[in-house]
Amino acid sequence: MIRISGVDIPDRKKIFIAITYIFGIGPSIANMILEKSSIDKNKMACDLTDHEVSQIRSAMDTIKVEGDLRKYISMNIKRLIDINCYRGIRHRKGLTVRGQSTHSNAKTCKKRKLYKI
Repeated sequence: MIRISGVDIPDRKKIFIAITYIFGIGPSIANMILEKSSIDKNKMACDLTDHEVSQIRSAMDTIKVEGDLRKYISMNIKRLIDINCYRGIRHRKGLTVRGQSTHSNAKTCKKRKLYKI
């Protein structure tokens, strides 16, 4: 089993799909990484050599993934809450942030939660 960025990549999937298991990598970025490292995207993950895995890791060095990306997102949300803007207030209250209707939908976010501090 291959381990990239702290995530175990599934062996029985094509590498194009397998690297999307890493947080922050979707289909378009996966395609870009495989083109940069010149690996066939239909190749199975278990068939990769050590050299190809190192090429994928080096191609991913410029992209924020996993822990760095999660920290970056949480710091942005914390900044919005600290400056007390509209979006920050919505985050603090646990409501929808991007203008969605909450009259009939959004039951999950409107349920009573523990107070966030």
